Amino acid sequence: MGKYDTARLRNFGVVAHGGAGKTSLVEAMLFCSGVTDRLGRVDDGSSLMDHQPEEIRRTSSIDASSCFLPWKEHELHVLDTPGYANFLHDTRNCLRVVDGLLLLASAISGVKAQTQKIWQWGSEYKLPTVAFVSKMDRERADFGKAVANMAEALSIRAIPLVLPIGAENDFRGLIDLISMQAYLFTDDAKGGMEQTDIPEELREEAEIQRIALVEAAAETDDVLMEKYLEEDNLSEEEIRSGLRTATLAGEIVPVLCGSGPANKGVPFLLDAINGCLPSPADRPASVGQDPQTEEMAERLPAADAPFAALVFKTISDPYTGKLNLLRVYSGILKSDSIVSNANRECTERIGQLFKMVGKKQVAVEQAGPGDIVAVAKLKETVTGDTLCDGAQPIRLEFPEALKPVISFALEARSKNDEEKINSSLQRLVEEDPTLQLMRDEETHELILSGMGQMHVEVTVEKLKRKFNVEVELKEPKVPYRETLRGTAKLQSKYKKQSGGRGQYADVWLEFSPLKRGEGFQFEDKIVGGAVPRQYIPAVEKGIFEAARSGVLAGFPTVDFKVTLFDGSYHTVDSSEMAFKIAGSMGFKKGAEMATPVLLEPIMKMEITVPDECVGDVIGDMNSRRGKVLGMDPQTGNQQVNVMVPLAEVLKYSPELRSMTSDRGMFTMEFSHYEEVPSHLTGKLLSELKRQE
Repeated sequence: MGKYDTARLRNFGVVAHGGAGKTSLVEAMLFCSGVTDRLGRVDDGSSLMDHQPEEIRRTSSIDASSCFLPWKEHELHVLDTPGYANFLHDTRNCLRVVDGLLLLASAISGVKAQTQKIWQWGSEYKLPTVAFVSKMDRERADFGKAVANMAEALSIRAIPLVLPIGAENDFRGLIDLISMQAYLFTDDAKGGMEQTDIPEELREEAEIQRIALVEAAAETDDVLMEKYLEEDNLSEEEIRSGLRTATLAGEIVPVLCGSGPANKGVPFLLDAINGCLPSPADRPASVGQDPQTEEMAERLPAADAPFAALVFKTISDPYTGKLNLLRVYSGILKSDSIVSNANRECTERIGQLFKMVGKKQVAVEQAGPGDIVAVAKLKETVTGDTLCDGAQPIRLEFPEALKPVISFALEARSKNDEEKINSSLQRLVEEDPTLQLMRDEETHELILSGMGQMHVEVTVEKLKRKFNVEVELKEPKVPYRETLRGTAKLQSKYKKQSGGRGQYADVWLEFSPLKRGEGFQFEDKIVGGAVPRQYIPAVEKGIFEAARSGVLAGFPTVDFKVTLFDGSYHTVDSSEMAFKIAGSMGFKKGAEMATPVLLEPIMKMEITVPDECVGDVIGDMNSRRGKVLGMDPQTGNQQVNVMVPLAEVLKYSPELRSMTSDRGMFTMEFSHYEEVPSHLTGKLLSELKRQE
């Protein structure tokens, strides 16, 4: 690890809802640490971290980016994560591999639903956290309100380490509550500060906040608490030590503030990251499964332990090939070495190792515990795989991909694109496991599913940019089904006898409905050899194949039973083919007689929205024929549980975003099929025939 040892490494993710200022803050960190010689800005496209054309055009993060920087004899590995709901799957994967979090809260709007979801995931991994109130120089900025909102919404004990001097256009400095010194910002945007006296109007507030800070530090240690009770104070070193202990235990979240674009307050933040967030050595041993014995195994975060690393991101490029980002948990990984892939049961040759700064690659010779590095051109390794020492294999756990919530049918713009579309999309699916690509056997459409409309649109843009394949997005066809509500008895005779050997088959069939989800059942009640044994499977096959195209609108017919109870045959002219045709004809006639109806897919949705939007969401769901099953309260939010027809929510993602000012999110999965209401069936059948 060069001049840095494991204890001096900090490995953390920067998290918050979209638009909170994460990337601007990371750009300021790079500038303050000397990694860059100018302050990158998201708004003008000069950001190192948001470097993809799709990100520059939208001025927001779409993919997680990695960088590293030095700060006061420490090395910081930073993952800048997306905050918009469409791209939170990438954030979730990053949380699996970091040791701590830098949580942003806007001084204007506090935290939103996306931040709460991210915090929930981070809590599952017990990640120590430092918080930063951003946008202090913007209109309506309020530090105290933002801290209170963060504490309530996330149920945390937020302890300010600084107090702002001024706000909005007058945000001009900070009070360090540990040293009780005030600092005013210089006007050169280089992050500089000049020490001064605490303004008299803020002294009382600073003393109150310092008492809370010292108490939080003292509570972590009996010796410190005893000293605090006796002397009513602690030394700066004792306060810092106590704050670190409390942060690592998850008992407090230290809070700082400033502005990323103006580079104000960033050095204080970097000091707090060094002082409060854990090194890899402070984290518990990694637990995984031995793929050979299936027993649980541990890996200590030590250089002399067996090598183990987790691949958490894949970047696909048509020119340079595949780039895998991985986090080392134990041991040392060197360039030009051979490792084992515990998931694929294969070996991989490691070429040159890189550390990333946005898209810039910095070659390194080796990586140790806590390092985040990239390696190119691994043949079989994908996101979620564990690379390890082949002699002591381990498979580390990785979160399952989130389920897509929206789907579109793809149509190539040219014949040439049609030939390349599958292979190109597979590369993007490999890069992003939450994308799903499938060919619908019923509609013959190529369906691309993702986490939201923007997610799918960005994928299509990448498809054009990276592989020069252009497609159009269309609303996919809803996979309706047909079933039978009534019963019917009928004779189906197939007779073709006009000289020579003919065809003859005669069957008597009874049709009846089944409960939803029971599929197709066939019962043989033939007695006395009315239909010979060898022909009965052909009757069933004829019915089954004919049921793939129902009599109402050509959708598969499901949940019905057919009983074969009589028939006749000809000793010469009967054949399997004749009885198969008789079965097929019998289905078409019987289905029409047994009151066929349309079934539609019903989706189970969990919609998380702010309290003030609940009424609008429930009213909207009622208008979509949804059934609200109940609500689960969350701090500042409600989770609305709904059953709703798929046809009503094909484009729900942008509509929810509009309804909640981008503060809502949802998950959706298939639940069951239900009969389409009779008053809608006629209109729906007319529309389906028009489309056909």
